[in-house]
Amino acid sequence: MTDAVIRSVAADAGEAQTRRLSTEGADLLLLAGVGDVNLSELQRIYPVRVTLRGDAMTLTGPAEALEKAAALAQRMLDAARQRTAFDADDVLRFSMEGPTNGEGAPERLVLPGVRKIIQPKTVGQAQYLRALFESDIVVGIGPAGTGKTYLAVAAAVDMLARKRVRRIVLARPAVEAGESLGFLPGDLQAKVDPYLRPLYDALEDMMPPERMQRALETRIIEIAPLAYMRGRTLGDAFVILDEAQNATSLQMKMFLTRLGVNSRAVITGDKTQIDLPNRADSGLTQVERILPGIDGIAFHYFTDADVIRHRLVREIVKAYAADAEQGA
Repeated sequence: MTDAVIRSVAADAGEAQTRRLSTEGADLLLLAGVGDVNLSELQRIYPVRVTLRGDAMTLTGPAEALEKAAALAQRMLDAARQRTAFDADDVLRFSMEGPTNGEGAPERLVLPGVRKIIQPKTVGQAQYLRALFESDIVVGIGPAGTGKTYLAVAAAVDMLARKRVRRIVLARPAVEAGESLGFLPGDLQAKVDPYLRPLYDALEDMMPPERMQRALETRIIEIAPLAYMRGRTLGDAFVILDEAQNATSLQMKMFLTRLGVNSRAVITGDKTQIDLPNRADSGLTQVERILPGIDGIAFHYFTDADVIRHRLVREIVKAYAADAEQGA
C-alpha cells in the first residue's frame, strides 16, 4: 500500500510528541478505508498527524490529544486485524463510546449514517439505556417526554448496526386517544399509519432516508399494529411495544409470548394516559403487578425530572399528577 500521510490540523499549544503503533497482522486497506477516510476521520476527531508507513502507524501531536488518538487508533487496528470492515461513521462511534460496564452497556450511542450521538440527558435516562443493553425484557413506565420510546428505538438501531439482532419490530396498539377519527381513506396500512407515525418519526431521526426505506421494504424493520403480532414467533429481533398502556391484558400476554431465540423486548407506556374503556383492562398495569422479580426482566420508572421536552411540559406533568392525587 502507498504511504498515506494525512494533513494535520492545528495542534494544541505545547511540544508535539510521537507514538508508533504496530500494524502487524492488520488489513491495511480496511484500516485506512477507501481514500483513507478512516485515517482522515481519526485526524478530524483529534489534532494529530497520522502517517501509515510499512508496518507502523505513527501519530504525532500534543500529549493529551495523542493519548486519546492512540486509544482510538488501537481500536481501529484491532478491528482491521479481525478483518472487520468499518468506515468513518464507525471511527466516530469508537471515539464517542464511553466506558462500558461488565455487560457492555454503552454510555452513549453513535448511530451510523446520520452521525448522530444519542446521549442520556438525565440520570434516569442513563439507567434506562443501561437496562436496554443488560436485560432481555425492559418495561419503561413514565410520563410523556422522558425519552422512553426514543431511547428504545436508538438502542434497537444500534444493535441492528452491530448485527446483535437481525431485525427490528415496532408495534403499537391501534387505540383512539379519546376521540373518534371516523372513516379513514386508503388501504389497511394507510388506515393504521396515523397510529404508528411516532415510530416512523423516531426512525427517521436515526437513519438515512434511503437506508430506512430499504430496511422497511426488505422487512428488516417492521412497523405494525399490535394485533399483527398474533401467531408469530419473533426470533433474533429487537421488539418494541410502544403506548403499552393501551394494550389489553390478553394482547400483552400475546406480545410477550412472541419472543424467540436471541430476541429482546422493550415495553413503554404512561399509566396516566390509558385510553381503554376500562382502565383496569390495561396490560401495562398487569405486567407491573405480576412480572417483577423475574430474572431477565427489568422495570424502569421515569419521573417528571426526566422530561426533556419544552420546560413547560415538566410543569404540566407535575400539575396533572397533583390533580390526580387530589382526586384520588
